[in-house]
Amino acid sequence: MAVAKRIRPLDLFTREEWDHVSRRSDLVGAWLVVHCWLVIGLAMAAAIWQPILIILAIPIIGARQLGLAVLMHEAAHGGLSSNTAMNAFLGHWLSGAPIGGSLKSYRPYHLQHHKYAQQPEDPDLILSAPFPVTKSSLRRKLVRDLTGQTFFKQRRNQFANAMGLGIRAEKGRPNRANTAREAVIPFVITNLVLLIGLSLLGYWWAYFVLWLLPLATWNQMITRLRNIAEHAVVPDNEDPMRHARTTRANLIERIFIAPYWVNYHCEHHMFMHLPCYQLAEAHRLLTRKGIDQQMEIQTGYLGVISRAASKPEALPA
Repeated sequence: MAVAKRIRPLDLFTREEWDHVSRRSDLVGAWLVVHCWLVIGLAMAAAIWQPILIILAIPIIGARQLGLAVLMHEAAHGGLSSNTAMNAFLGHWLSGAPIGGSLKSYRPYHLQHHKYAQQPEDPDLILSAPFPVTKSSLRRKLVRDLTGQTFFKQRRNQFANAMGLGIRAEKGRPNRANTAREAVIPFVITNLVLLIGLSLLGYWWAYFVLWLLPLATWNQMITRLRNIAEHAVVPDNEDPMRHARTTRANLIERIFIAPYWVNYHCEHHMFMHLPCYQLAEAHRLLTRKGIDQQMEIQTGYLGVISRAASKPEALPA
């Protein structure tokens, strides 16, 4: 098996710089989870107060739901708390479970992605390998995302797997029914808590309009865009500075597409144990040294998506 190449931090940073950017804080990790839910809660409150704001609240909440996935990812690297139990609680019950994720099943899958990034054994290769695609193909995918079709298909398959329907056990692979149940049961529990809580406040409809709808639409689309930006059409699958992409995002993109520094994906793959809240500082240090010239970095998500949808349309027969 071809293991992805690694970079030694002290080849690029001084000891003082590395000690600075690699420093973790349990308080910051917990605050990020609180911040995510505060943004969701405030967006819901604003939309309940002025229903005309629902159209703005949906993408804001959908982006923070992606933020919850980012924080579950951070927990998979042990980055939310140095206390193992607290890291698991923050990463699973307060981050992954409400959006249908399971930290327990996600962690080994994701660490395999890091070990074999962009190699044949990479379990995420299926997300990047099909690109570039045609504009019409990407448009169809985004329409399926924004109309809830992707969400419905994923949840249907997840619930069917949890119930053991249509699954054949494969030798040497985890039991898919058990893995699905690890996500489905906490998803149902946490979503019932949300529904009951909003109902007790007198706004039962907000669960469907201001939680489930963003999760089924905007969150699906930007999750796809994030996946594309991270590894699709990268220039060199063998180069640890170029098999993942950093997208320099502006404020609007950070609000609606790329929360919690998820856009610094090249730095994350170069140094997978850096906490997410230190990635921007690592990027600044590398840029100051001119190392960014060796990395796969693009400006703005629009340009990245254009490259991913650059395959010519098929000529009519």
